[in-house]
This record gives sequence, C-alpha cells and structure tokens, in this order.
Amino acid sequence: MKKSQAEIIREYGPFDNAPRVNGVTFDGQHVWFASGEKLHALNPESGEQVRTIDVASHAGTAFDGRYLYQIAEDQIHKVDPKTGKILSTIPAPGHGGDSGLAWSEGSLWVGQHRGRKIYEIDPETGAIRRTIESNRIVTGVTWVDGELWHGTWEGDESDVRRVDPVTGEVLERLEMPEGTGVSGLESDGRDRFYAGGGGSGKLRAIRRPR
Repeated sequence: MKKSQAEIIREYGPFDNAPRVNGVTFDGQHVWFASGEKLHALNPESGEQVRTIDVASHAGTAFDGRYLYQIAEDQIHKVDPKTGKILSTIPAPGHGGDSGLAWSEGSLWVGQHRGRKIYEIDPETGAIRRTIESNRIVTGVTWVDGELWHGTWEGDESDVRRVDPVTGEVLERLEMPEGTGVSGLESDGRDRFYAGGGGSGKLRAIRRPR
C-alpha cells in the first residue's frame, strides 16, 4: 500500500449561507455541495457561488452527466439541476446511515459511514448490486479512471484512500492534516479531488496523485 500526505491545493469557505459542507459532486464546470437544506453550485476558479437549489441535502451528492442525486436522511432524490425539481426518489441502502454518493457506469455508489461499507445500487430502484467492506468509517465516495476512492473520518484522523472495488483492499492512502476531516468527495476527472469539510464549512481541493 502506498501512503503519502494529502496535498491541499486550495480551500474555499466557510460560506455565509452554508453552515456545513456534506456531499460534493462536479458537473464538469461547477462543484456542487450539500449544506443540509440547500445544494450550492460553486465556480472552482473564482470561488464564487453561482446558484443554490432548495432541497434537503444531509449527506452525499452525485451527478450522472444530466441529473443530480442527493441523499436526504433515508432517501436519495434525483434532482433536475436546471429547475431544482425532485424527479424521483429511491430508498437509501443504509436507511439513514448513508454518507458518500457517486455515479459510475450506470450505478450509484453509496458510502455507509458507521456500517463501514460501500454499496453499488440500481439508480432506478435502489436495489443493492454489490457490497464492498471497509475497515474504516466511510464518508465521501468517487470514481476516476476506473479507480474507486473514498474518504474516512474518525476522531481527528481522516484520509482519502483508493481501494480495490472487488475486495475492498486498501491500495493507497492520502493522509489529511490532523483535525482536517473529509465528508464528501469527488474527482474532477483529472488531477484533483474536491473534499467537503463537514462542520468546518470548508471545501478543499486535493491533488490527485498520478
């Protein structure tokens, strides 16, 4: 297993209208983050918010190329980012113990924090397709270039780790500075991750190792 210190490239926030940063996703142009009662779209170059959507947003956020998905307690809402309308709802696999959310290859991937699992689920029905076990509390989840990464956060210790999507074996760890937690996690598809900072109200860009 490779281990290194996470390189934080940039910090955003805290924001006046967002008490926390829960889930995080990226639509190719904007970083979306969940603050509890709203979804916020941020321009990562300027650091400015460009819009918000009023929707319950207690945990992970994902984008499938057209629609947003948002964990709200024990449900996952499919949201049209153009109108802010909830289009459909499925049950969350952790029944309220859910954390991260990602989209990849036609499936939603859901972190279960205290259950220490990642589920692959059907985005139409919520049916579980695969379960991956972890040895740490799971927070944000993301896929990039066929690699599965997730955040962890226990006490003052947090990291971003790459795991084998079949066995759950930890292949690489990026250790966050002490006291710096990872809630949501998303890749920009290139050289950085965006990581939510939970109750700190901050969003951080982390360099993705190559």
